Amino acid sequence: METFDFRRVDHGRAEDKSLLWRLRRPIVPAAKKMIRRYGAATASRRVLPSYLLIGAKRGGSTTLARSLVASPGVQGLFPAREELKGPYYFDVNYAQGESWYRSHFPTHKALGSDIVGEASPYYLSHPHAAERARQLVPDARIICVLRHPVERAFSHYRERVKQGVETLDSFEAAIDAEAARLDGELERMERDPAYVSWEHLNFAYTDQSRYAASLERWFAHWPREQILVLRSEDLYADPAGVLDQTRSFVGLATLGSQGSDAVTNFNRLPPAKIAPETRSRVWNMVSHDVERLADLVGQAPFWSVDGPISAAARRP
Repeated sequence: METFDFRRVDHGRAEDKSLLWRLRRPIVPAAKKMIRRYGAATASRRVLPSYLLIGAKRGGSTTLARSLVASPGVQGLFPAREELKGPYYFDVNYAQGESWYRSHFPTHKALGSDIVGEASPYYLSHPHAAERARQLVPDARIICVLRHPVERAFSHYRERVKQGVETLDSFEAAIDAEAARLDGELERMERDPAYVSWEHLNFAYTDQSRYAASLERWFAHWPREQILVLRSEDLYADPAGVLDQTRSFVGLATLGSQGSDAVTNFNRLPPAKIAPETRSRVWNMVSHDVERLADLVGQAPFWSVDGPISAAARRP
């Protein structure tokens, strides 16, 4: 069985005609399959993750994941040279089985006293990921980093355009099309755990910004003390502080100001602004969920329509 293809060519991705690409095309997938088969064959000697970074997509999860691996006491996935962030197992590759999942992690011997985790940001909004993860890795720490919901939705759209997946020529058009694109998709996913929805994965711009609805599933299956909810705005404003908060949560020593050396902003897109009327429209679509999220995590709301609410302004 093939792993899920996140870059389907039938959704607008142009084919690279370069000589290097043509030479590499049959070799690279074959080599990766051999590595994965070796990993699966040695699955009994491999660890499971100590933490899962579950999202949100375009919310800073890559930056936090890479920063953790760059800090002391944390190893990356196997093989290290691939620099994999996560295998997307509990969402789109679940049919591959546990041995395939274990094939992505170091052996007990290679890991030593370090820890390892994985980051698959679609876990947050996938309807079955929380329950599946709880069954296999019940002691794992769950980390969730959230971005202003309007900014996240816009960034999600822009990334899909960049990848050639999104063919609609404006964010406004994509928001207009979202309801029709997602019609019945979540219900089908819930009815059929084997179904993978291309539409929900790629085009759920506002839906994946409704964090409370997604986190409620995780809170239903996991003790709250095993879930850490962060804001991406705090990560970028105080990278060393948020890295230390995360390291402490997963049982590692803090680094203080030295931690800033491990934090690099990954997957940044060029600056772009949302039209004010579009910002207001999308905010109105998600603002109720922002209030629900505040109740769910027992804090004041994280954001207003204009941006993040400062810690001082959020105090009672």
